[in-house]
This record gives sequence, C-alpha cells and structure tokens, in this order.
Amino acid sequence: MDKPKTPLLDRVSYPSDLKTLSDAELTTLAHELRADTIAQVSQTGGHFGAGLGVVEMTVAIHAVFDTPRDKLIWDVSHQCYPHKILTGRRDRMGTIRQKDGLSGFTKRTESPYDPFGAAHSSTSISAALGMAVARDLGGTPEHGLGDCIAVIGDGSISAGMAYEAMNNAGHLGKRMIVILNDNEMSIAPPTGAMSSYLSRLYAGAPFQEFKAAAKGAVSLLPEPFQEGARRAKELLKSATVGGTLFEELGFSYVGPIDGHDMEQLLAVLRTVKVRADGPVLIHAITKKGKGYGPAENAADGGHATAKFDLVTGEQKKAPSNAPSYTSVFGKELVRLAEKDPKICAVTAAMPDGTGLTLMGDRYPSRCFDVGIAEQHAVTFSAGLAAGGMKPFCAIYSTFLQRGYDQVVHDVALQKLPVRFAIDRAGLVGADGATHAGSFDTAFMTNLPDMIMMAAADEAELMHMVATAAAYDDGPTAFRYPRGEGVGVELPEGGTVLEIGKSRLIQEGNQIAILSFGTRLSEVQTACENLSAKGIMPTVVDARFAKPLDAEAILQLARHHEALITIEEGAVGGFGSHVAQLLAENAVFDTGLKFRSMVLPDIFIDQASPAEMYAMAGLTAADIEARVLDTLGVATLSAKRG
Repeated sequence: MDKPKTPLLDRVSYPSDLKTLSDAELTTLAHELRADTIAQVSQTGGHFGAGLGVVEMTVAIHAVFDTPRDKLIWDVSHQCYPHKILTGRRDRMGTIRQKDGLSGFTKRTESPYDPFGAAHSSTSISAALGMAVARDLGGTPEHGLGDCIAVIGDGSISAGMAYEAMNNAGHLGKRMIVILNDNEMSIAPPTGAMSSYLSRLYAGAPFQEFKAAAKGAVSLLPEPFQEGARRAKELLKSATVGGTLFEELGFSYVGPIDGHDMEQLLAVLRTVKVRADGPVLIHAITKKGKGYGPAENAADGGHATAKFDLVTGEQKKAPSNAPSYTSVFGKELVRLAEKDPKICAVTAAMPDGTGLTLMGDRYPSRCFDVGIAEQHAVTFSAGLAAGGMKPFCAIYSTFLQRGYDQVVHDVALQKLPVRFAIDRAGLVGADGATHAGSFDTAFMTNLPDMIMMAAADEAELMHMVATAAAYDDGPTAFRYPRGEGVGVELPEGGTVLEIGKSRLIQEGNQIAILSFGTRLSEVQTACENLSAKGIMPTVVDARFAKPLDAEAILQLARHHEALITIEEGAVGGFGSHVAQLLAENAVFDTGLKFRSMVLPDIFIDQASPAEMYAMAGLTAADIEARVLDTLGVATLSAKRG
C-alpha cells in the first residue's frame, strides 16, 4: 500500500517547525502524524495503541513548549513513536527495536529530546520533580531552565511510586506539569480503586458536564481560567465521588479535558504555561488505538503488534513450531489448581503476558491482578502464603527487580512458601536492555533458603511448576524465557523433581559442561560439532542454581580436566555459586580448569534474541570455541593423534 500523504508533516523536522503552524494546521498535522505512525509500525511492529492515543497531545506539547529546553518525560515511554517522528528521527523509524536502530522507548543517548530514559512504569513524576528541583538549584547550564512535563497513564499512576512523587512534589511546591493520560487501558484492563475513581470522574452524564465545563473554559482561554475554570473546579468539588484527591496532594487540578481535541489541549497548555506557579495536574481523556479500527477494537487497544497489513490489521507472525513457555506455565498451573484448591496466582498488570489469563478465566476467585504494583504483588503473595494458600507470583524478571526488598524482607526472611514464576528470563530481543531478564538468578540465589530453578525446555518447565506447587518449606523460584519452547514432547503433567538434583544429558570425558537454563540446546548443538573433532564433553542440566547438586558437581570436577558453566544471566549467578563450591572444597588445588560463560558486564541494546546472544557470546559456536580454548591446542593435537 502507498505511504500516506503527509504534506504538513514533511515540513516538520524538529518541534521548532511547529511554531510556524496555525492551530488549524496543527490539527491537520496530528491527522498526518497518526497516519504516518500507523504506516511506520505496520512495517516494523512494536508498541502501537498507546502512541496512537497521544498523537494530539504530542503535537500540542511540542507546539506550546520549547523542547528540548523544556523537559518532556514520557512514563514507560512505549507511547513515544509520534514523539520520535517529530524530534528528528522520522527517517530512522524503520529501524525501531532492531539491532543498531532506534530504541522502542525514550533513551538519553539517542536524542536531546529524550531527557530521561524509561521502559518501566511510574517513574516520570519523580524524574520531572528531580529535574525541576535541579533547575531551581542552578543545575548545569547545558540543561537549561525550562519547564518539566511528565506524561503518565492511568495504569502507571495507580502505582505507589507515582503517589510518593506527587506527595513530595506537593510539599516542595515546585513548578512542574503532570499530564494524566487517562485512556482506561494500560496493557490489561486497569484494576483497583484508583482506576475506579478516575472512571467515576467521567462516567455518564457527569462526564458530559465536565467536558462542557472544559469547553466553556476554552472560550475564555488563554486568559486566566475565569468562569470556565471555576465551574469545572466546582463541579469536581461538588461531585459525590469527590474530586479533590490531586488537590489534597498539593496539585492544581485541571480537567478532565478531551485529549483528542486540539483546541482544548492548546488552550489549556498555553494557559498553564503562562499561569502555573506550582505543581499542576492536567487530566486528559484519550482513547488507546485512536484512529485505527483494528487497534481500537482490540481487547488491549492494540498495545503491541508484529508487522501487520495496513488495510486489515492482520499481523504477519511467523507460524509457531512449539508452544510458548508462558502458555506452558499457564496450562500447567491450571492443571495443578484443578487438583489443589489452595493454589492461587498473582500478577502485576500482566495477566496475558504471564500466561495467567487461563487461570483467571477458570478460577477467577483465585487469580489476582493487582495492577502495576510489583512491591504489593510480592507482599500480597507473602500474606496469602502466611494465610495457608499456595501463591504463584508471576512477574517478568525485569519487573521483579522492582519488588526485591519485598522478596528479601517479606518472603525470604520469613521463609514463606511463595512461588515466583519468573517470565522473560534472559535476553528478550526488541525491547532491549530495559526488559532483559539478566539479574534474577544472581539476586534470588543470594537469599537464604531460596530454591532457584531454570527450565532447559518446556517439559522441564512443567516439572518445575509441579515442584514449586509441592514445596511448602520456603520460597521457590523458576525462570524461563520469552518465546517458543524447543519443541520437545510434553508429558500430560509435570513430575515433582528432587530438590537440588541435576540430570545427566550426555556422558563423555575430558571436559564437562554444566548448563543452567535454555542454553542447553545450544550446548547440544556445540557438542555435535565437537564430536566431529573427536571431543565428547559430559553434559549436565543443572536444573537448580540453589541448592546446587554439590555431589554431582564435585564428581564432574574430579573426573574431568575442565568444567564449564553456562547460563543466561549476569555474573554473580549460577557460575559464581559453582565456583564458590569448588573453592570451598579445594578443587582448584587439583588443577581443574574452570570457565564460566555468563552475560557480559554490559547492557545489551535491542536486537533479535539470536543477535543478542551472539553479542553476549553464548551461541553454540561460542560454546564450541570455549571448549577448544579451554582444552588447549596440545590436547587437541594429541586427540587427533
């Protein structure tokens, strides 16, 4: 299909170009920007619906404010594609989320128009407040002295960190602007009292009154809010549900306004820019997926997509050869829950992403989506465990980092049997470093009494879910990657594993390879290549990083010249624990050659998972090379004999 015609957008290279356009032209520009965003993402895939919902807002903010002197901070920032198009990156949008291309999120090193990088939620208000204080303290000259604007969604503002920031901002009284992008849809339908509060603010007839009040204010702006603003404020204060929450936190509240009405947006933003003398919250109502039917009609508002047909919206996904790890976890959990009424599940705003949708459909009273609140999710799970239930707390590895204190203090210290299902472990591809599950093995195995497992394939994952369900003596965790399994035959149900026991995959000699996680398939490929060179390594699937199978590992060390550990995690994890075991047993004194293959000590930018693992040096070819290097040339020559 031909690219959309965008004559006005073609004239815009940077936000400064918007200053020459009339308000009517800015409205037309927004239509062109939406069409261009749709066309761009249809070719690359990526986050989609949230960006379509903020097109008018993006244009209005850049038209009214003076970015990058004024600091525009997008919460999560998966909605930043239109922003990138307007800030000098339109010609590189075809590279988004690809190796050496644009990030799918804001990134400080990518553009001065991205003053704060993000990909996790609820950070924008804290960051904007910090910048506002830095501005008033003098900061550094190159950072300028402009306004600080945070755009945060209704899902993100339900997280505790956002309220900590607002409470502090209200106390400090610094001039800053928070725009609440209220689309009733984060990734999953929003949950919790805060979302209900926002919903009631604009439900039915009252919303029409609020909207009318905002319209009334428009006719008076950019003069001081005068009668229209007074009416809107009085409506909020007199509403039966209240309306003073944000004002009680110290913010001047403006809204709700129509976030797709350029006239309202420009008028309100211009007035706030002139009149604000402290923290202001602008409540804008938007629609996720706005302007593209397939996205608007999707259950998740077109949150993220693969490449798609521009006309039909049909996604161009490669056919699946094996079930995803996520779906295997979800199905096995339901199978176990059918037999055990104490099994329940908790997720933090990711029921579909963590595979818990099936559990929620089958056993809604035992499946809890607590919203974007990982800290609460962990301690809520601890409370469930303390009350005699068997909670599975399913959280992406990268998001579990946000609840680590609760894992330590509320779960591990009390030895409560919370089962952590750690999805998206390892390198995840297009989302890049912000979403990589690099550190969970290290930070979980540091904790006393924590059982830590990693699945080598989807059948092993089933066994680990069953093992976690059966273990009541303390916390357990099992990790698994994003995407499809390796295609092994699946049993009817998982089998409970013996805690801390590995499994022998292949018996060989001279060198042993101890694999933790799904690099096992790469190890097996490497061994096939090595066998052609006369080398037959012993291969063991560790299964457990804690407790280690000390007996098996020490046997491997005593009967082989060299030992290599392999894992999809940062230094400090499985390999480090094996090295500690070997040191404590004086194995290195015998001359054992020990090598540990881990993720490198860098943040790896977005690329395909295969490209990322190649950059990390964890492919079959890298494993083969490490074996050859460890054994040495003389040894290889002798074997070739």
